[in-house]
Amino acid sequence: MCSHASGRLNRPSGPAPVTTLIPVLGDQLSRSLASLRGVDPADAVVLMMEVWDEATYVRHHKKKIALIFSAMRHFAEELRSAGWSVDYIPLDARGNTQSFTGEVVRAAKRHKAQAIRVVEGAEYRVRQMQDEWADRTGIDVEILIDDRFVCPLSDFYTWAQGRREHRMEYFYRDMRRRTGLLMREDGKPEGGQWNFDHDNRGTPPRGLNYPAPERFKPDAITQDVLALVEKRFAGHFGDLEPFGLPVTRKQALKSLKHFIATALPDFGQYQDAMVAGHDYLYHSSLSLCLNIGLLEPLEVCKAAEDAYKRGDAPINSVEGFIRQIIGWREYIRGMYWWDMPKFAERNALKATRPLPEFYWTGDTDLRCLSESVGQTKREAYAHHIQRLMVLGNFALVAGVDPQAVSDWFLVVYFDAYEWVELPNVVGMSQFADGGMIASKPYASSGAYIDRMSDYCGKCRYSVKQKTGPDACPFNALYWHFLARHEKRFAGNPRMGTMYATWRRMSEDKRAEYLASADAFLETLEPAKAGWAREGKTG
Repeated sequence: MCSHASGRLNRPSGPAPVTTLIPVLGDQLSRSLASLRGVDPADAVVLMMEVWDEATYVRHHKKKIALIFSAMRHFAEELRSAGWSVDYIPLDARGNTQSFTGEVVRAAKRHKAQAIRVVEGAEYRVRQMQDEWADRTGIDVEILIDDRFVCPLSDFYTWAQGRREHRMEYFYRDMRRRTGLLMREDGKPEGGQWNFDHDNRGTPPRGLNYPAPERFKPDAITQDVLALVEKRFAGHFGDLEPFGLPVTRKQALKSLKHFIATALPDFGQYQDAMVAGHDYLYHSSLSLCLNIGLLEPLEVCKAAEDAYKRGDAPINSVEGFIRQIIGWREYIRGMYWWDMPKFAERNALKATRPLPEFYWTGDTDLRCLSESVGQTKREAYAHHIQRLMVLGNFALVAGVDPQAVSDWFLVVYFDAYEWVELPNVVGMSQFADGGMIASKPYASSGAYIDRMSDYCGKCRYSVKQKTGPDACPFNALYWHFLARHEKRFAGNPRMGTMYATWRRMSEDKRAEYLASADAFLETLEPAKAGWAREGKTG
C-alpha cells in the first residue's frame, strides 16, 4: 500500500473527487515541496501539526521550538493565501494526540482521505513512522523523494558504493561539476583550484566592525508562539528572548541578501576565528533557513557565486561558503543515510564519561567553554569552529560518551536535525564512527584555541603552562587522549609527528601530563538527568 515513486496518485474513475491528505512537516516549509506539486488545491488538504513528541523527543532549546512553530504557522497562512485548504493542529488543540502518526490517522478519518501524499522525513525515526501510515490509516500512502537536496540519496549511494574512503573533498568536486558552480567553461574550477581553505584561517585584528545578522521584530503570530513556548517549555534549555530569527521566506531572503552584502566578503578569511562578545562574526547563520525549507541550497549558492562574478566577494570566501552547502551539507546527509541506524550507536573509541554539567550551565573556569556555552544558551547558535574545536574537542579528549554529546548538540542549536547533527558529532567531532567521515580525530591542545581566538588571554588557566592546576586543561587532556588511543592512531600518517613527540618525552614528563589530566577529569561534575532526554543523564 505504500509507494515510493514520485508520480501522480492513481485516481478512481467517476466524478467524485479524491481527498488527498498532504502532511507537511516542520522542516518542509517550501512552496516547491514535491508533495505540493501537481496537485489541485481544491482536491487536497494540507495537514500541519505541532506535536509534543517532536518538541520533546529531546528537550530542544526554547528558541528552536519557537522558530519552528512560528515558521510553521506563517507557512500555513502563506498556503491559505495561495488557495490551499490547511488543517493546522496547534500544540494545545483539543484532541491533539501529540504525535505525527496519531494526527495523520485522525486527519485521514476527519477528511475522509482516500490517499496520503508526503515527502520523506529527513530523519530516520520520522521516515520509519511514515512507513507505518498506510497500515495505520488503511489508505494509500505515497512517500516522495525530498528533491530540495541537490544530490539524491540514490546518487550518493552510487558514489559511495565500493569506495574504501568516503572523503568529502572528492564528493564536493563531483558536486561542483554537477551544479556548474564556480566552474569554468573548460571544466576547470574557478580560480585554478578546488579548495581555498588555506586562505581561510586568518585571525581578525582588533577593532573590526563585525556585521550583525538581520533580525526581525516578532509579529502577532510569533508573539503568540513565544507565549506558548514560555508557558509549555519553561524547563527547557536556553533563552527564549530576545527573538528575532527569520520565520518566513520573505525574511529568509532578506537575511540572505544582508549576508551577501555585508559579511560574505570577509567570511572566508575569518571563518575559523572566535572572538568573545561577537557571536556571529562574518557567519551567515542561514543554516536555520535551509534546514526548515525557507531557503533552498542552490539559490543560496547562486547568490554567493553572483557576488563573486560582480567582484563583490573574493574567491576564497565564496568557494568556502559554497563548499559548506553543496559539499559538506549534502555529504553529511548522504553519510547519515548510508549508515543509519548503526550510526546512532557508534562508539569506536569506547568513550563512556558522562557529559559534564557545565555544558548546560556554562559554569566553568575554561573561558573558551564558558563563552561558547553562554552564547549557545543565548542564541541557540555557535559557529562551526566553536562547535568542533572547543565544545566537541573537549568532549573528545575527555572521553565523553558520544551519544550524550550528540544529544546535547541536537538540543541546543536552532539548525540541528539528526540527519545533519549526528554524523557531524558522532563522526566528525567525536571520531566515534572509527574514521568513516574524518581521516583523523579533531583533537587539539590549548594552542589551537589560543591561535584562533581571544579567549585565552582572560582565562583563569594559562595556555602556556603545560601541566599542573593552573595549566590549560586542554594541554594535558590532549596527550592523555593520544596516550590512551596510541594503539589505534600511532600508525595514522596524519598523527605520526605527534606520536613521535610523545615518545621523545621522558617517562617523568609523560607521567606528569597523564597525572595532570586525571586530576582535572576528577573535578568534572556529571550532568543531571533530564536535561537532554527525560530520565537520561546528559
